[in-house]
Amino acid sequence: MRKRLWVGIIGAAALLVVPAGTASALNPDTLITVGSPTGPFSQNKQNEPAVAIDANHPAVLAAGANDNIDMEACNAGPDNDCPFTDGVGGSGVYFSFNSGTTWIQPTYTGWTARNCLGVPGNTDPLCAPQFGPIGTLPWYYESGLVSDGDPAVAFGPVYRNGGFSWANGSRLYYANLASNFPGRRTFAGFEAIAVSRIDAPASTGLTESIVTNKANWKRPVIVSKQNAALFSDKEQVWADNASSSPFFGHAYICYAAYRGVPGRSEPLVVATSTNGGDSWTTHQVTPAAANPNTRQGFGRSGCSVRTDSHGVAYVFAYQGAFGLPGNGFQIMAKSFDGGAHWTKARPIIPATDLCNAFEPSIGRCVEDGIAGARDDLGPAPSVDIANGAPTGADATNRIVNAWADGRDGLNNEHVMFATSTNGGSSWSTRTIETGGDRGYYAAPAISPNGTDVWVVYNAFTTPFRNDTSSPRNLLAVVKHADVSGGTVGAFTAVHRSPGGDPRGSSQNNLAAEFLGDYVYAAATRTYGAAVWNDVRRAADCPPIDAYRLALHNEAVAAGGPVADPEEPRGEEDIVHQLSKTQEPDAVAPPVQQVCPGAFGNSDIFGGTYADPTP
Repeated sequence: MRKRLWVGIIGAAALLVVPAGTASALNPDTLITVGSPTGPFSQNKQNEPAVAIDANHPAVLAAGANDNIDMEACNAGPDNDCPFTDGVGGSGVYFSFNSGTTWIQPTYTGWTARNCLGVPGNTDPLCAPQFGPIGTLPWYYESGLVSDGDPAVAFGPVYRNGGFSWANGSRLYYANLASNFPGRRTFAGFEAIAVSRIDAPASTGLTESIVTNKANWKRPVIVSKQNAALFSDKEQVWADNASSSPFFGHAYICYAAYRGVPGRSEPLVVATSTNGGDSWTTHQVTPAAANPNTRQGFGRSGCSVRTDSHGVAYVFAYQGAFGLPGNGFQIMAKSFDGGAHWTKARPIIPATDLCNAFEPSIGRCVEDGIAGARDDLGPAPSVDIANGAPTGADATNRIVNAWADGRDGLNNEHVMFATSTNGGSSWSTRTIETGGDRGYYAAPAISPNGTDVWVVYNAFTTPFRNDTSSPRNLLAVVKHADVSGGTVGAFTAVHRSPGGDPRGSSQNNLAAEFLGDYVYAAATRTYGAAVWNDVRRAADCPPIDAYRLALHNEAVAAGGPVADPEEPRGEEDIVHQLSKTQEPDAVAPPVQQVCPGAFGNSDIFGGTYADPTP
């Protein structure tokens, strides 16, 4: 199989002044992916950020992203080919020890192609990766694995002497997709879920000296119960971090399990660990059957998992829509015994996918224009619960949920917010986007004591473009609302990021833009944290625009895709196989010769925001 991963990046942090009238901020707008170069493509590419705060050390944050920092440059080998280098990992990891004011990206060792830069022309040899410096998770190469992105991070207590306690310290869980290293068969199947872990002492939490030492990371553990026909995808991780819970310390990972014939079997699975992630037990929580008759009818994906102060575990997902666009729904299942058994998943909230415009060249739905960025998981529920961590003493157990929704059609996409105070039995739902913002991805966070809610979202502020030559704009927004008298109040923007043109982002095959599948938020009792996809420093490349338009026109004439979709994994792989991809006539340009150096330079930015109404 061809290697798949994604992402863009950069190096120098940018700090913006908060506009007058907004909340004071710890650092409202800063680069998270600080280790990566501004070019060349695709080493400068990141997306799909995740963030977590250590509830027992609220100044300590960890983030993950798809990160191409160690991939070969386009000039290595054919100059119009920018592949994911076989065997090279793509799960970037980043840390802040001062409440998100500044970030670091450690350098470890592993399989790398970051020195495969090539020269103009196609006569230079193909890239020869080697053991060397990496900016992604360590110990994958040594374990016969490749870290393949889709990052998810969570903090919980350390397991020691048969039990969990914050006195043992804090443990960071980093879950991601994993494939076999070329020539190795570490597990059966195509794509597995793996988890890495690193521990911190109770006295300090994680520190720079701890996280930069490769030896402090445990080797990755395969979580999913693999077989030869299994393609695991789109996971999220959580650790029960409220000591009031009878299942304190249990760790949970939810994911979609694509089995057998693509598109016909896709159950939602939750894996549970009761020993700090050393071993995992998997539980199928939905039926396996899916409906492949439409492009969007692929069962369940985009899951979210959390626990309340009583140890009740909740898993949410988006039930595949049927039609273009599809009017699907979000589903929820619960466990009352630490993940050993789960209730039947039931629909909770109607949600409509963003597939109001279909891009035939890549067989995917897009939102911003021809050859735009795919919009697969906009309606997937992103959830948080006010569980009172680290002790659970002041929990309200309010659930908050945010997503992007296409129910009102193209150019009218929404950012939706829902909340429940009765364990998900009923929900209050509303739109919260600022006028003119076309919601793309969204995520909420609620303070552990339930007094403050934060939502971050990416949005397009330009209408759908029927060409590839007109500028487009993508930005991020962070909003805050107080919870008073049992009600979540009005949301007020505390930050709007500088915009950027998403045409400057790219799939590695150059056929379309690429921004990934999600954003993320977290909160303490005094501040909220958000991370998002950002293209402010990405440069548009007119020859690439022309190439993408040519692919689009070919596909319209041919009646089907002419380019591989980015990341042929899980539901994406199903789309690819159902679409019967054809070979295009259009020829990609030599990227590094004809494009600005910052082409493809997508970043992860983020911010931390003090409670504006303490």
